[in-house]
Amino acid sequence: MRPVVIAHRGASGYLPEHTRPAKVLAHVMGADFLEQDIVATRDDELNVAHDIYIDTVTDVAEKYPGRQREDGRFYARDFDLAEIRRLTAWERMRLDGSAVYPDRYPIRTGHFKIHTLIEEMQLLNRLNAATGRTVGIYPEIKHPAWHQQEGLDMSPLVLEQILEFSGSDNTELVFVQCFDDVEVRRLKGELACPWPLVQLIGKNAWNEAPTDYDEMRTAEGLARVAEVADGIGPNLDHLYVRTASGLESSGLVETAYELGLVVHPYTFRKDDLPDGFDSLEELVKFCAIDLEVDGVFTDFTDQVVAYLDEYAG
Repeated sequence: MRPVVIAHRGASGYLPEHTRPAKVLAHVMGADFLEQDIVATRDDELNVAHDIYIDTVTDVAEKYPGRQREDGRFYARDFDLAEIRRLTAWERMRLDGSAVYPDRYPIRTGHFKIHTLIEEMQLLNRLNAATGRTVGIYPEIKHPAWHQQEGLDMSPLVLEQILEFSGSDNTELVFVQCFDDVEVRRLKGELACPWPLVQLIGKNAWNEAPTDYDEMRTAEGLARVAEVADGIGPNLDHLYVRTASGLESSGLVETAYELGLVVHPYTFRKDDLPDGFDSLEELVKFCAIDLEVDGVFTDFTDQVVAYLDEYAG
């Protein structure tokens, strides 16, 4: 069976990430799951946005000058949903105003909007009903410890809203992911999350969570992950090593499979390939055929679906 395709922030290789047009396009292109990164507003609404700050993907600095924090960033948590709805969303930029991906949708153009988790799930239900396809959701709880410091315990609210999409018995249409290993354990234990849990594995230098990802990738670390999680979401370059004879598996996938974990690596981009690969097709083929991963996060849904149908269908 071919790996499932998770539309990373929607069809974000073509349209601004996490906008509703990007999600519709990913659905049409054949995604099996749509990803939702979740952050909270000041009035505790759950928005679909990748970062806790929104200045690199919206016109918040122009609409609300002076509302930045001491670090100069504009945080979603400092705005009510009504204020967020006034913003125009656009292609991701750097803080200096340059495009992160220059060959994608032009920055500072279009009339895109940020939307809520409930709105995206409602949209997906309508798309599934209209097309007859069954596409699931793949929400990520972003920075749960930070949100708790800001006065919101976000995870219970996320789980409550997911129930409106799938019901607790439909475990094939939902994966819940998080970088914070403490929160993943809490989701499994205290919060009794009824859907499969995916422990995301980043790099310690990212400071994504107070989690030691180097230790997590060891056999002992993965065994601890398997006590509570159903899968891992590793960064692509965690999957392989370069040797004199070429690229070889790092052993992470094999160890995960021995522990009964599914493996959904991120992120498959044709315009940001990991070292050692010359094309998206080569990367997909290596992961699908050589490593036999269970799923892939991609910005380019259509191309990855086509490659997987050819090599792993």
